Order: sequence, then C-alpha cells, then structure tokens
Amino acid sequence: MLTVLVTGPIGSGKSAVCKYLASLDFPVYECDARTKMLYSLVPGLKCSIEERLGFPWSEIGRVFAEPDKLRTLEEMVYPHVLEDLKAWKAAQKAPLLFVESAIALDKPMFDGQYDKVLLVTAPYEVRVQRNPKAAERDALQAFDPARADLVLENVGTKEEMKLKIRQLICKLI
Repeated sequence: MLTVLVTGPIGSGKSAVCKYLASLDFPVYECDARTKMLYSLVPGLKCSIEERLGFPWSEIGRVFAEPDKLRTLEEMVYPHVLEDLKAWKAAQKAPLLFVESAIALDKPMFDGQYDKVLLVTAPYEVRVQRNPKAAERDALQAFDPARADLVLENVGTKEEMKLKIRQLICKLI
C-alpha cells in the first residue's frame, strides 16, 4: 500500500486535488476534517484545550496569531490525529492512499505515515484570491519543493488540474 502526502500552502488547491482523487475512488484522509471530528469525539478534549489555552473554544482561531498557544494546541491534538490516521490506514484495502495535510511534512511525529510527498503549489496572488487567510497564515507554513517527490502547479482550469492528477496517478501506480 502506497501512501501519498498531499501538502502545500493554504489556497494552493490541496482540497480540490483531494476531492478529485476521492471522486476517482481513492481513499483520502483529510487531516483538517478529521481533526475537527476528533475535537468532538475525544472525551474532554475541547475542555482541556480551553483550560490550557486560557480562552473559550469560540476564540480558537486566536492560536494562529499566538505561536506559543498554537504549539500547545498542536501538542494536545496531534497525538490524537496520529492515532486516528494510523487506524484509518490500517482499515484501508486500496493499493494507493492519499493524506491531505498542510503541516505533516514539518511535524516529525508524522514521519513514516507516508511514502511519497505531492506538493500542490500556486502563486501567492492566486492563493490569496482563493483564500484570503493565505495572507495571514503564509508565514506559518514553509514548503521546500526539494522535499517533494511530485509537484503539481495548480494554476489552470479544473480540467487542467484533473489531467495533471491523472498523469501523476499513472506515475504512482
């Protein structure tokens, strides 16, 4: 079973790539969605986070402006995400799996959970147009193309993106 990490900066189109992969019946683990699910499923997690961070859950977005609080949140949540990812992978039967995550490449605890790295890129202006939060979160995400096995520049139409993905799949299978 080959596991491909799909990563890239905010607004690059990781989600669009993974949505298309899922439409082709490839299993896709979406870290953001699964993490949000875990906040509700892990007993006491939200309360523990509020207590450690010192503000209510409704203000959780503040962590992106406070590096120490972001680190604390990650320390509390990532072990649960890693456990969930391992369980998800163990339940899969497909020969090719995809894991969507903007941060896994830079977090050593996720090393060994993927075999190849697909970096989805787009110019800064395009990313900000797709997602205005790219402007404020860009500094939190550093992507070294040298660490990627495959790079998909996502700047054209959806059909062009789909063609590039099909070509990448042919290289992986």
